[in-house]
Amino acid sequence: MTAPKPAVRPHVAHFSSGPCAKRPGYSVENLKTAFLGRSHRAKPGKARLKLAIDETREVLGIPADYLIGIVAGSDTGAFEMAMWSMLGARGVDVLVWESFSKDWATDITKQLKIQNARIVEAPYGSLPDLSKADFKNDVVFAWNGTTSGVRVPNADWIAADREGLTFCDATSAAFAQELDWAKLDVVTFSWQKVLGGEAQHGILILSPRAVARLESYTPSWPMPKIFRMTKGGKLNRDIFEGSTINTPSMLCVEDYLDALRWAKDLGGLQALLARSNANFKVIAEWVARTPWVDFLAADPATRSNTSVCLKIVDPEIATPEAQAAVAKQIVSILDKEGVAFDIGAYRDAPAGLRIWAGATVEHYDLEGLLPWLDWAFAAAKAGLAKAA
Repeated sequence: MTAPKPAVRPHVAHFSSGPCAKRPGYSVENLKTAFLGRSHRAKPGKARLKLAIDETREVLGIPADYLIGIVAGSDTGAFEMAMWSMLGARGVDVLVWESFSKDWATDITKQLKIQNARIVEAPYGSLPDLSKADFKNDVVFAWNGTTSGVRVPNADWIAADREGLTFCDATSAAFAQELDWAKLDVVTFSWQKVLGGEAQHGILILSPRAVARLESYTPSWPMPKIFRMTKGGKLNRDIFEGSTINTPSMLCVEDYLDALRWAKDLGGLQALLARSNANFKVIAEWVARTPWVDFLAADPATRSNTSVCLKIVDPEIATPEAQAAVAKQIVSILDKEGVAFDIGAYRDAPAGLRIWAGATVEHYDLEGLLPWLDWAFAAAKAGLAKAA
């Protein structure tokens, strides 16, 4: 007999890990001030872009001597831009434990073909041995593994007196986790993660050490126009004052400004961190009392508070094939019910569920979701048994 459906539904069913839920109270009506139909290089357009840079600095507490630029291609574009422009000056260590850091390793070894590159890898659910990172080299890593739910717990493992640069993909960490700016030289993220902004634009943040690298080193490979940050051996600082390399969507810029205003009104970075941590606590307490599910991240200290990845551990569903089938059925059931959208594990990750718990998600929506997860699991398990 099928158990009755839970009585309460989430008010908002958007639990995707990117693009993520829009901020509470969001409306496109808030974008009426967007600078549309004119050049982004006109004085008012450039002012809106510069405002986005300045408000990013304020909310994230980015040091005054770090540069912030808006670039094309989301976080991927920003990170590729940094790698193509600065890697190759010395050896590279790449820390890999999920899909995107594996992509960076592939680009470094197969596309840029850097000979003295070293891959330090761990399986999904674990961090690599961070003590193996050699800071005489450049070190490339993701602060938060969006596809594995595993994050670095802090920056204590990064050498303060490092010789190389640190390249940090912070796309699902910025605005939800504490970033130690003194330990980071190149940081990238996209608008569509923790603040729920619109996609296709990336933020690139450079320390003074990163700027020095750009002005002292020229890569041996051809540089696409969209990646060029220097002119005549000097940094093109206009990029970091609102003059983008290519045409941005001013509607997306206004959407990001709306999210930043919401963050400031909420109380700034600490309020955003508190919301994400409270959301994670809701899920963690449910996992602790639920026998059929567990975190993919083995170590509690490394569990992400944004991209929460879960695995099925019911002993009666022991094979990877059965776990994948049940997870897929849970996702399908809740999608059809309109209770949760896009909560399947990333395509390259182990089968399971991935629930976004960032600051734009309300804790009561997560509380409303959890009984539905139990209900859908029971239905999927019963269906699997019947099919057998």
